Amino acid sequence: MAGTDGPAVGARGAEDRAAGAVADGAADDDALSVLTAVLLTPGRFPGVLGDDYPQACAALGLEPTRGGYGLLFGQDGGGARWTVVVDDVPLVATAVASWDCGMEYDLSPDERSMVVALPGWPLSVAVKAPGLPAPHDPDPQEAGPALVPPDTTVWGPAQRRLGADEIAAHWAHWRTQLGDADFAAAPEAAGAGAGAAPAAPAGAGRPPHPARAAPGGEGARPAPPAGPHRPRHRGVSPRRGRP
Repeated sequence: MAGTDGPAVGARGAEDRAAGAVADGAADDDALSVLTAVLLTPGRFPGVLGDDYPQACAALGLEPTRGGYGLLFGQDGGGARWTVVVDDVPLVATAVASWDCGMEYDLSPDERSMVVALPGWPLSVAVKAPGLPAPHDPDPQEAGPALVPPDTTVWGPAQRRLGADEIAAHWAHWRTQLGDADFAAAPEAAGAGAGAAPAAPAGAGRPPHPARAAPGGEGARPAPPAGPHRPRHRGVSPRRGRP
């Protein structure tokens, strides 16, 4: 299942996060200030990017590996948006878990773990690095086409996946608010059969068997001719289905 990463990420403590994650030589335009990060693994990935892990990888032009990736969203010294893909998933997972708990974590992956740097952000990031220009896409003449978040303003696959992720994120909480009693049959449905007519005895509704003459024929009364028979129907009370 897709992870529960919403359409906008990095909304909690991102400025403190970025201040601690600025690479050495931050004055250099090539240095990246990391704002936030998400996981892209078979077990957890941004659902807005695809219905499954391979589809989410294809949206970024990545090969779906078994170990997955970490996506780092940041800005260079000029404020341009960049997405750095790394294969050090445990490091990124530790950083994300620390940030979710309100703790600081300096996410500085080793250069050997970097897979590719992509211009733009594939998800909406609600913050920017302090002391840098407003986030903007790099020059397409130099960096190529930039990643952009899926359009979630109109109904489509992205909106459907976001809705599914939202339900998955809250389902456990919603389920705790319901007990077995909420799914029990209503009292009137349970007693619906109490007033039903008793079952007819075996053979009810069949025409009487013709009387047979006694030996000798004296005193025997012939059976009355069988007239038209109207079948009897038993009423059946409908049962109320479970909600």
